[in-house]
Amino acid sequence: MFIKFMYALRDAGLKVSTDQWLLLMEALDKGMAENSLVGFYFLARNVLVKKESDYDKFDAGFMSYFKGIKTISDLPPELMEWLSHDELERSLDDMPEGLEKHDLDELMKMFEERLAEQTEKHDGGNYWIGTGGTSTMGHGGYNPQGIRVGGESRHMSAVKIAGERKFRDFRQDTELNIRQFQMAFRKLRQFSSRIDSAKTELDVEGTIKATGDNAGLLKLVYEKPRKNTVKLLLLIDSDGSMWKHTELINQLFQALHQSTHLKDLQTFYFHNCIYEKLYTTPLCRYGDWVDTDWVLGNFGSEYKVIIVGDASMSSYELMYPGGNINWYNYNEDPGIDWLRRMRRQYEKSIWLNPITSGRWDYVRGRFTIAEIRKVFPMFELTLDSLDQGIKKLL
Repeated sequence: MFIKFMYALRDAGLKVSTDQWLLLMEALDKGMAENSLVGFYFLARNVLVKKESDYDKFDAGFMSYFKGIKTISDLPPELMEWLSHDELERSLDDMPEGLEKHDLDELMKMFEERLAEQTEKHDGGNYWIGTGGTSTMGHGGYNPQGIRVGGESRHMSAVKIAGERKFRDFRQDTELNIRQFQMAFRKLRQFSSRIDSAKTELDVEGTIKATGDNAGLLKLVYEKPRKNTVKLLLLIDSDGSMWKHTELINQLFQALHQSTHLKDLQTFYFHNCIYEKLYTTPLCRYGDWVDTDWVLGNFGSEYKVIIVGDASMSSYELMYPGGNINWYNYNEDPGIDWLRRMRRQYEKSIWLNPITSGRWDYVRGRFTIAEIRKVFPMFELTLDSLDQGIKKLL
């Protein structure tokens, strides 16, 4: 049954509702698949996929269901019927004069007959399966109603399109790029509020309601503009084991600093763990710092805090006085105590870890990762996890 395709998509993680599936069936009944598997691929994707991050799930499900198809006769009967509408004639209008027109059933029968008869390679001509020419079977020739065998498709088969998985970069569980960081951080704009000023901003929902109440005559409604009230404290682990994550952290940093929806953004740096000092530059040089107590005293609890680091270090660095890896910057209190102080002041705080969560229990530093997770909600740097982290901040 063709319904198995829907379940293949669901098995791949794509949420396909009954309404969406019925809409696809209606579109197929109207011949909107353009009589080809390629047309069906794009039609189904447009109907069933609601956000770009699900493209890869659709492709995975499509490949899973259609991967065994070697010839057009292998297609499910229901899909074959939908792809055999009379609209097929429209695709034959530009055929060279003299070429015979065949319906889909006839083409399939001819293809099976040629497979049984043919014993050698053929180039050109209009009968055998070969290259060039105007035969309905082969590749490299010209016959818009033919069955391609081998070679490269001019329009690509739907299975091949799905097989390339072009949209892997949009998956929710992949690491982020700068654009995706920006889109994720926009959700912090929920923390905007009205300010005391003239009503100069168009209220779209209010205008629609007022217009409806006014018998359909347009009635504009204005509201006071919103003011960004989000204050964010960004603390970034620099150098050492974080070096391999430099590009990703740079993208996060740029995305935040290019954001226009933050009222205030303060950035400081640390190496492995937070102690008595926070550095003002990512170089973490001696003297380029401020007291952590000063940060706690000057940036109040209204600040949201994002700490970025792999949380991977020696247990001494986290749990003991003097564990600071910087010999000249002795810490009187263990790093874990400073992290707890941070957490007590900033209830809305999260830790973003560039190490994938599946490795947290196995990598070097798994002990310190586990201990820090007891203090801060920790999320990996993927689109799904960052969304969860933003929700935690909210």
